Amino acid sequence: MVQSINSKVDLVMNATSHMGLTDYGKIMIGDKGFEFFNDRDAHKFIQIPWEEVDQVIASVIFKGKWIPRYAIRTKKNGTFTFSSKEPKKVLRAIREYVDPNNMVQSLSFLDVVKRGIKSTFKR
Repeated sequence: MVQSINSKVDLVMNATSHMGLTDYGKIMIGDKGFEFFNDRDAHKFIQIPWEEVDQVIASVIFKGKWIPRYAIRTKKNGTFTFSSKEPKKVLRAIREYVDPNNMVQSLSFLDVVKRGIKSTFKR
């Protein structure tokens, strides 16, 4: 069994990790960090201390009515993408430990297309 890095837990919720193949499990947000534990395999887990979190990126659709997924970008290990049943609760719990200025919105589909067209014409 994996040892948790948190001594106090604020939120536990069912979630999906989108790292390679999708893994179903539980998200645990506590005083020391963000954790994901797989339901089926105890060896598949993700533990991110709050000191390691660089940005939290939320994919917002319909002006904040729906947040299908969110990502945590770390300083050293890259980006981890998750989705859950109630993402607003998860993001509010994360906001207690991460600076709100480091919580950003991802680019929309049209913004990505605009950037691609602009970069094509700049060449």
